[in-house]
Amino acid sequence: MPRFLTLIRIDEKNAPAEGPSPELQERMGKLLEEITKAGVMLDTAGLTPTADGTRVHWEDGKLSVTDGPFTESKEVIGGYSISQCKDKAEAIEWAKRFLSLHDDYWTITAEVRQIAEG
Repeated sequence: MPRFLTLIRIDEKNAPAEGPSPELQERMGKLLEEITKAGVMLDTAGLTPTADGTRVHWEDGKLSVTDGPFTESKEVIGGYSISQCKDKAEAIEWAKRFLSLHDDYWTITAEVRQIAEG
């Protein structure tokens, strides 16, 4: 079965400073339990803010290293999951369910991409 990477993109400037509410965390926990029991979830995690990140960039034969926060970015990757689904449609359905858990004030996008195998 194919594997899929889902990147969760958030508007870091408009996300709650305290992160997900306890109620949202509970809803996410229940869905992640369901996905895991279904044998779909292989790995998932949230990421620390861009202020804690570093970008390493290669251009014109030169490396540059930039510490966060990355002010030029509107959307940043806030988390990810790796799932094993029968097809892309199933991976998209799980992503839609995850996004639908969020309160209306969140701005969040899921990018679902199949992992290229060997």
